Amino acid sequence: MQLVEAELKSDDDRLPPTIYAALVDSLFQNFMPIFAGTLTASIAAVMTAIKTGNQLIWPCAVWIVMVGVARTIQMRKYEVERRDEPLTPERAAWWEPRYKVLADLYASSLGLWCAVVVLGSDDAVAHMLCTAVTIGYTAAGAGRNYGRPLIIQLHILFACAPLSIALIIHGNPYYLGLGLLLVLFFIGLKYINLNLHRIFVKARITSERLASIAGQFDTALNNMPHGLCMFGPDGCLAVMNNRFTAMMALPENMAHLGASFGEVVAACVKARSLSPENADEIVHEIERTKAAEVITVNNERRSERALSWNFQPMAGGGTVVLVEDITERRTAEAKISHMARFDELTGLPNRLNFRNQIEQLLANPSVEAPQSALLFIDLDQFKQVNDTLGHPSGDTLLCAVTARLRGLLRPHDLVARFGGDEFVVFQRNIHSAEDAASLARRIVSRLSERYEVDQHLVEIGASVGIALTPPNGGASADTLLKNADMALYRAKSDGRGTFCFFRDEMAQTVEARRVLELDLRQALANEEFELYYQPLVNLKSGRISTCEALLRWNHPTRGAVSPADIIPVVEDMGLIVDLGRWILRKACMECMKWPEGVNVAVNFSPQQFHQRDVMSEVRYALEVSGLAPQRLEIEITESSLLRNTQWTLDVLAQLRAAGVRISLDDFGTGYSSLSYLHNFPLQKVKIDRSFLEGIGNDRPLTLLRGVARLSADLGMSVVVEGVETNEQLELISADGAVTEVQGYVFSPPVPAQQIRQLVTASHSRVAKDAGSKGTALRSIA
Repeated sequence: MQLVEAELKSDDDRLPPTIYAALVDSLFQNFMPIFAGTLTASIAAVMTAIKTGNQLIWPCAVWIVMVGVARTIQMRKYEVERRDEPLTPERAAWWEPRYKVLADLYASSLGLWCAVVVLGSDDAVAHMLCTAVTIGYTAAGAGRNYGRPLIIQLHILFACAPLSIALIIHGNPYYLGLGLLLVLFFIGLKYINLNLHRIFVKARITSERLASIAGQFDTALNNMPHGLCMFGPDGCLAVMNNRFTAMMALPENMAHLGASFGEVVAACVKARSLSPENADEIVHEIERTKAAEVITVNNERRSERALSWNFQPMAGGGTVVLVEDITERRTAEAKISHMARFDELTGLPNRLNFRNQIEQLLANPSVEAPQSALLFIDLDQFKQVNDTLGHPSGDTLLCAVTARLRGLLRPHDLVARFGGDEFVVFQRNIHSAEDAASLARRIVSRLSERYEVDQHLVEIGASVGIALTPPNGGASADTLLKNADMALYRAKSDGRGTFCFFRDEMAQTVEARRVLELDLRQALANEEFELYYQPLVNLKSGRISTCEALLRWNHPTRGAVSPADIIPVVEDMGLIVDLGRWILRKACMECMKWPEGVNVAVNFSPQQFHQRDVMSEVRYALEVSGLAPQRLEIEITESSLLRNTQWTLDVLAQLRAAGVRISLDDFGTGYSSLSYLHNFPLQKVKIDRSFLEGIGNDRPLTLLRGVARLSADLGMSVVVEGVETNEQLELISADGAVTEVQGYVFSPPVPAQQIRQLVTASHSRVAKDAGSKGTALRSIA
């Protein structure tokens, strides 16, 4: 508004269009005063013409009548047009100059009439009559034409200037004084007119601003997401927005009836938007006139609806009521709460929910049968189903398992899913361990039955670990879960498809395993491991051709720890890759201290071999040690070849292309598929020590020689592991197919310092021509 006023003072034409139209409209709002003034001026002009007998006055009178009639017709036309449509800014711009022309002509006719009367006669009555009419008409025009000040200023100029000039020219001192006074009077009228104009414009702008604010408030009120009611100090409805009307299904005219809050609440009950009980509570809160919040839930409609009512008292009395529909929010919160406590796939309680439930049950055991059992269930072969049929089929299978478990339990037993293929059952109120064993047998049997999943027949198994609550109570949920998990681990170790009860020694085993894991982490971080090396002797040259790196750990308190105890634990801990990286680099650097003709062999576990950057690790070990790729042999087992065959084939091809030799270790265990020898780029086959059992008989010896001959014919070197006696050595070397021998017959695994001595001695020894072959190949340790 301040901006509009500033513009108005400097340029009246820059008024807002709506206000400009209103100002022009004000010019045409006084038809009767204009008609009365025209009639009065016409009669007065005729009277002065008759009274003075001056013939020049008659044309002035006729002109006054003609212009007055034209203005009257103009006013009537405007009124007719306004009946059909409001005045627009465009039409206002059309009407204003036409009004101004006739107004100026009429003012000029009055001024001319007054000048002719005053100067053309000495009749005081005529002088008084024309002066009074002109002054009165000008004063009325100043009040009527406040909308457009320029029009009244010209009106004063055309009407009153001739009169004042004529009075001054007349010569009479009193006429002179009257003329000067009229000048002052007319100046005053001008400023009065300007003040009226300013007041009108300001009032109009304020009115429009208030109307705009009211419209914005009304729009905001009716578009807010909350329903709103405002009750005055008398308890009658003052404001109600459309949202409240729609939420409560009230009649549209309810907001205009001035109803009391009791009537409004009764209308809500009638519309079935509120129950009578909730209505009484709401009326009570309004009557209390204190801030409060009430949640109402209405089930009378098709679906449940929850509303939040907030009551806020006003300073001068009365209450504002805000209503929010919180149905969706409550539904979402309930869903989130359910998701936080239940498994989304099976609908079973999750770990946290299950734990809380059994904690409550353990705190209040049954007097008749106080003992309970917790059964930890793990599905066998479930991963294969997921991998072969896909996760959707796996989800279907889990739901089928859930249904079977529920069918095996009593109503007061609990079952939960802990994620993956792990389920937990809490069997309440049992009388003996046999009750838990019986349930475990039924679970294993039922879950092992065939399933039909997506038109596929699927068979899986189950292993169960059982933990019983102490007869005297006192067990916690966490303890039961931990004990049952340990029992499950033992059941799976015993061959799966069975159950096992928790025993105290299991906890000792687990604790020992935990301590071992901590020691292993520390040993890896501090490089406490050591590499021993066992030589492989070439049967033709009698020299050491390769040394196999073997891990050793001499624990400060445990003493020498077997690799058989280390490797499985390290693999379970996920540290085998880091440990294998250390072994590879250490072995390569040690090999650089041996003669050129001696290679080093390093075992790769399946996890280490199938890491994505295995090639980078091999290249880096060769680079930092300076070892030639041809002097490194990587030993892999059949299990490494079973996984991801194409990827394995690609890695082996890259290793061979880099010059690294590949050995198949422990051949003869596992599947021992001959296709490995054909399909994979192998340079060496190490026949497992199990082939030496009963080698003195024809059948085992024939089998060993057959495998050796087949491998040799395919262009591979053949190594026999575990040779311990000279008799075994002679039988193996007689055929000529075996290239190298490894075993205690030559040397056990020895530390790095000792292997250097053995390798140096082996390569500096000159074989004597005399002597038997057996003598030449005796132990070198």
